[in-house]
Amino acid sequence: MIKKWSNYIAIILLIIVALVFSLFPQTTVDMSKFSTAGMQLDYTVHNDLQLLAELHKTEEPELEFSPFLGKGYIGFKEAIAFKESRGNYRTVNEFGYLGKYQFGAETLRTLGVYDTEAFLHNPELQEKAFHAYAERNKWILRKDIERFVGKKIQGIVITESGILAAAHLAGPGSVKKFLRSYGNETFSDAFGTSVRYYMKKFSGFDTSSIIADKSAKVTL
Repeated sequence: MIKKWSNYIAIILLIIVALVFSLFPQTTVDMSKFSTAGMQLDYTVHNDLQLLAELHKTEEPELEFSPFLGKGYIGFKEAIAFKESRGNYRTVNEFGYLGKYQFGAETLRTLGVYDTEAFLHNPELQEKAFHAYAERNKWILRKDIERFVGKKIQGIVITESGILAAAHLAGPGSVKKFLRSYGNETFSDAFGTSVRYYMKKFSGFDTSSIIADKSAKVTL
């Protein structure tokens, strides 16, 4: 009888041991798979001047527009840049328009830029040219901005940013014609992009930081 009970106890112990091993498996983790050897774990967030300096040295600098830039001036100019060139400072299109914001040589001359090759390789110059051109256009269109902002033309609510974006595309004269004819006179560029399209696409940005300046030029 004692032998029989000892057999039962041995079987129970074996079951307990099996359960323990099944609940707590002895697995070995290969920690070499989680090694950080050779990885760069520190980094620095760039400010605008650092970024421009690095892009100036880069062989083919290119930036893309981020929707998280907001609706201020930075978001406004980067949205236009993305539409114009996908943010590429070095690009020249088939019609000879240059850089991140696709400037024509004639427009650059009005801003005091005569060396287009140097312009193409200077991101800081391109950024300042965009701002100076926006300042000039805001002065030229100041009365139209006062008169039409908030009104609807062809289903589009007119905003200052839409007006300035359209002026970048087509020039302030074309924008005046569009507004004063209530959309009956319009302009499209060689790719079929219209004043109306830019008015709508770039509406609602805060461009109050752009100061109207009749004689704005690029200075470094």
